[in-house]
Amino acid sequence: MKRVVVVGGGAAGMMAAYACASQGHTVYLLEKNEKLGKKVYITGKGRCNLTNDCDVEDLFKAILRNPKFLYSAIYTFDNYQVQRFFEENGCPVKVERGGRVFPVSDHASDVIRALENALKNLGVKIFLHSKVVGIETENNAIKGVRFQKDHREQELPAEAVILCTGGRSYPSTGSTGDGHAFADSLGHTIKPLTPSLVPFVTKETFVKDVMGLALKNVQATITDASGKKLYDEFGELLFTHFGVSGPLMLSASAKVNDAIAKGPLSLKLNLKPALSKEQLDKRLLREFDENPNRQFKNAVSGLFPGKLTPVMVKLSGINPDKKVNEITKSMREAFVELIQSMPLTLIGLRGFEEAIVTKGGVDVKQVNPSTMESKLIHGLFFAGELLDVDAYTGGFNLQIAWSTGYLAGLNVE
Repeated sequence: MKRVVVVGGGAAGMMAAYACASQGHTVYLLEKNEKLGKKVYITGKGRCNLTNDCDVEDLFKAILRNPKFLYSAIYTFDNYQVQRFFEENGCPVKVERGGRVFPVSDHASDVIRALENALKNLGVKIFLHSKVVGIETENNAIKGVRFQKDHREQELPAEAVILCTGGRSYPSTGSTGDGHAFADSLGHTIKPLTPSLVPFVTKETFVKDVMGLALKNVQATITDASGKKLYDEFGELLFTHFGVSGPLMLSASAKVNDAIAKGPLSLKLNLKPALSKEQLDKRLLREFDENPNRQFKNAVSGLFPGKLTPVMVKLSGINPDKKVNEITKSMREAFVELIQSMPLTLIGLRGFEEAIVTKGGVDVKQVNPSTMESKLIHGLFFAGELLDVDAYTGGFNLQIAWSTGYLAGLNVE
């Protein structure tokens, strides 16, 4: 049996430590924060969307980068096994809209508690406030780690190290790119790191007037300067003081983050996707016919949430005080077009501080997909967001963390 150090006590690190200790190894879990799972605590708005209940094959469709690399990891420890793990360790789960899996309690702390109990039952030695500062190797093989605790540097000999330090998203939780620096220093290629699953910044400032407004079912279409369609999906959108967010736009960011780096993108919002243009025009016409002397701003108020009405009226270019019996057919048709193609200009993404995950990371070509072991350094394993793999929202990124962590821990020999 070996002495193994797991660096990073997040989702991947805790699962790696569990799987490794279950093989009988002596496992040390080093976390620089004051508690384990700091980022897990804030996922899913504190409820922790820990996986997705979709068919296993459908998991791969939600993975944006290098899904084939994850075949072994996910088939070794899939989303159903993840749910069973938490159920068996005292954290019952439930499935919500879109297959999202949450703890029944709606408390992310129960997810952490289940993992902590599993680790303690297996005798994993947990070191908090312990910041790893170096990975020791000899003849391209792991020798140990150096870490700081209580302002004192210490050495911990080991025959294997599993790096699970996360990406760079939410740096306040400790994800500050340490693992990428370690991997780079040991000869690994790091694919460029950019924020993903992150809100957009818009050119238009009227978003401030509707800040906090959530639209439950809109269609978002994003095109580049040449008119090429990059994204076209339905979902929930949230206006912010700087642009747009919400599940629909977070997923969009993962799809278009390369394109937006090259220049602004066009976003068109269909606020009434369930209606055809003809149906929407008939509805408008009915409103106008029933109250021909109403002012335009009042006649259309029933179409939108309160804060959005004055914005839509202003965008239409129609005098808000104009009587609806004075509005021409072409004006009405243009307003229908506006409702189903509300224009916004996406000029950038917010930073790592607001990103759910990091795009980029350790080049998976230098990692054995069957074991998560480095092809360059014997006894060095990687798991989680540190790798160049990421997915859409819906529990898929945590599933990657559980699966890669489990596979890495299982394959320390």
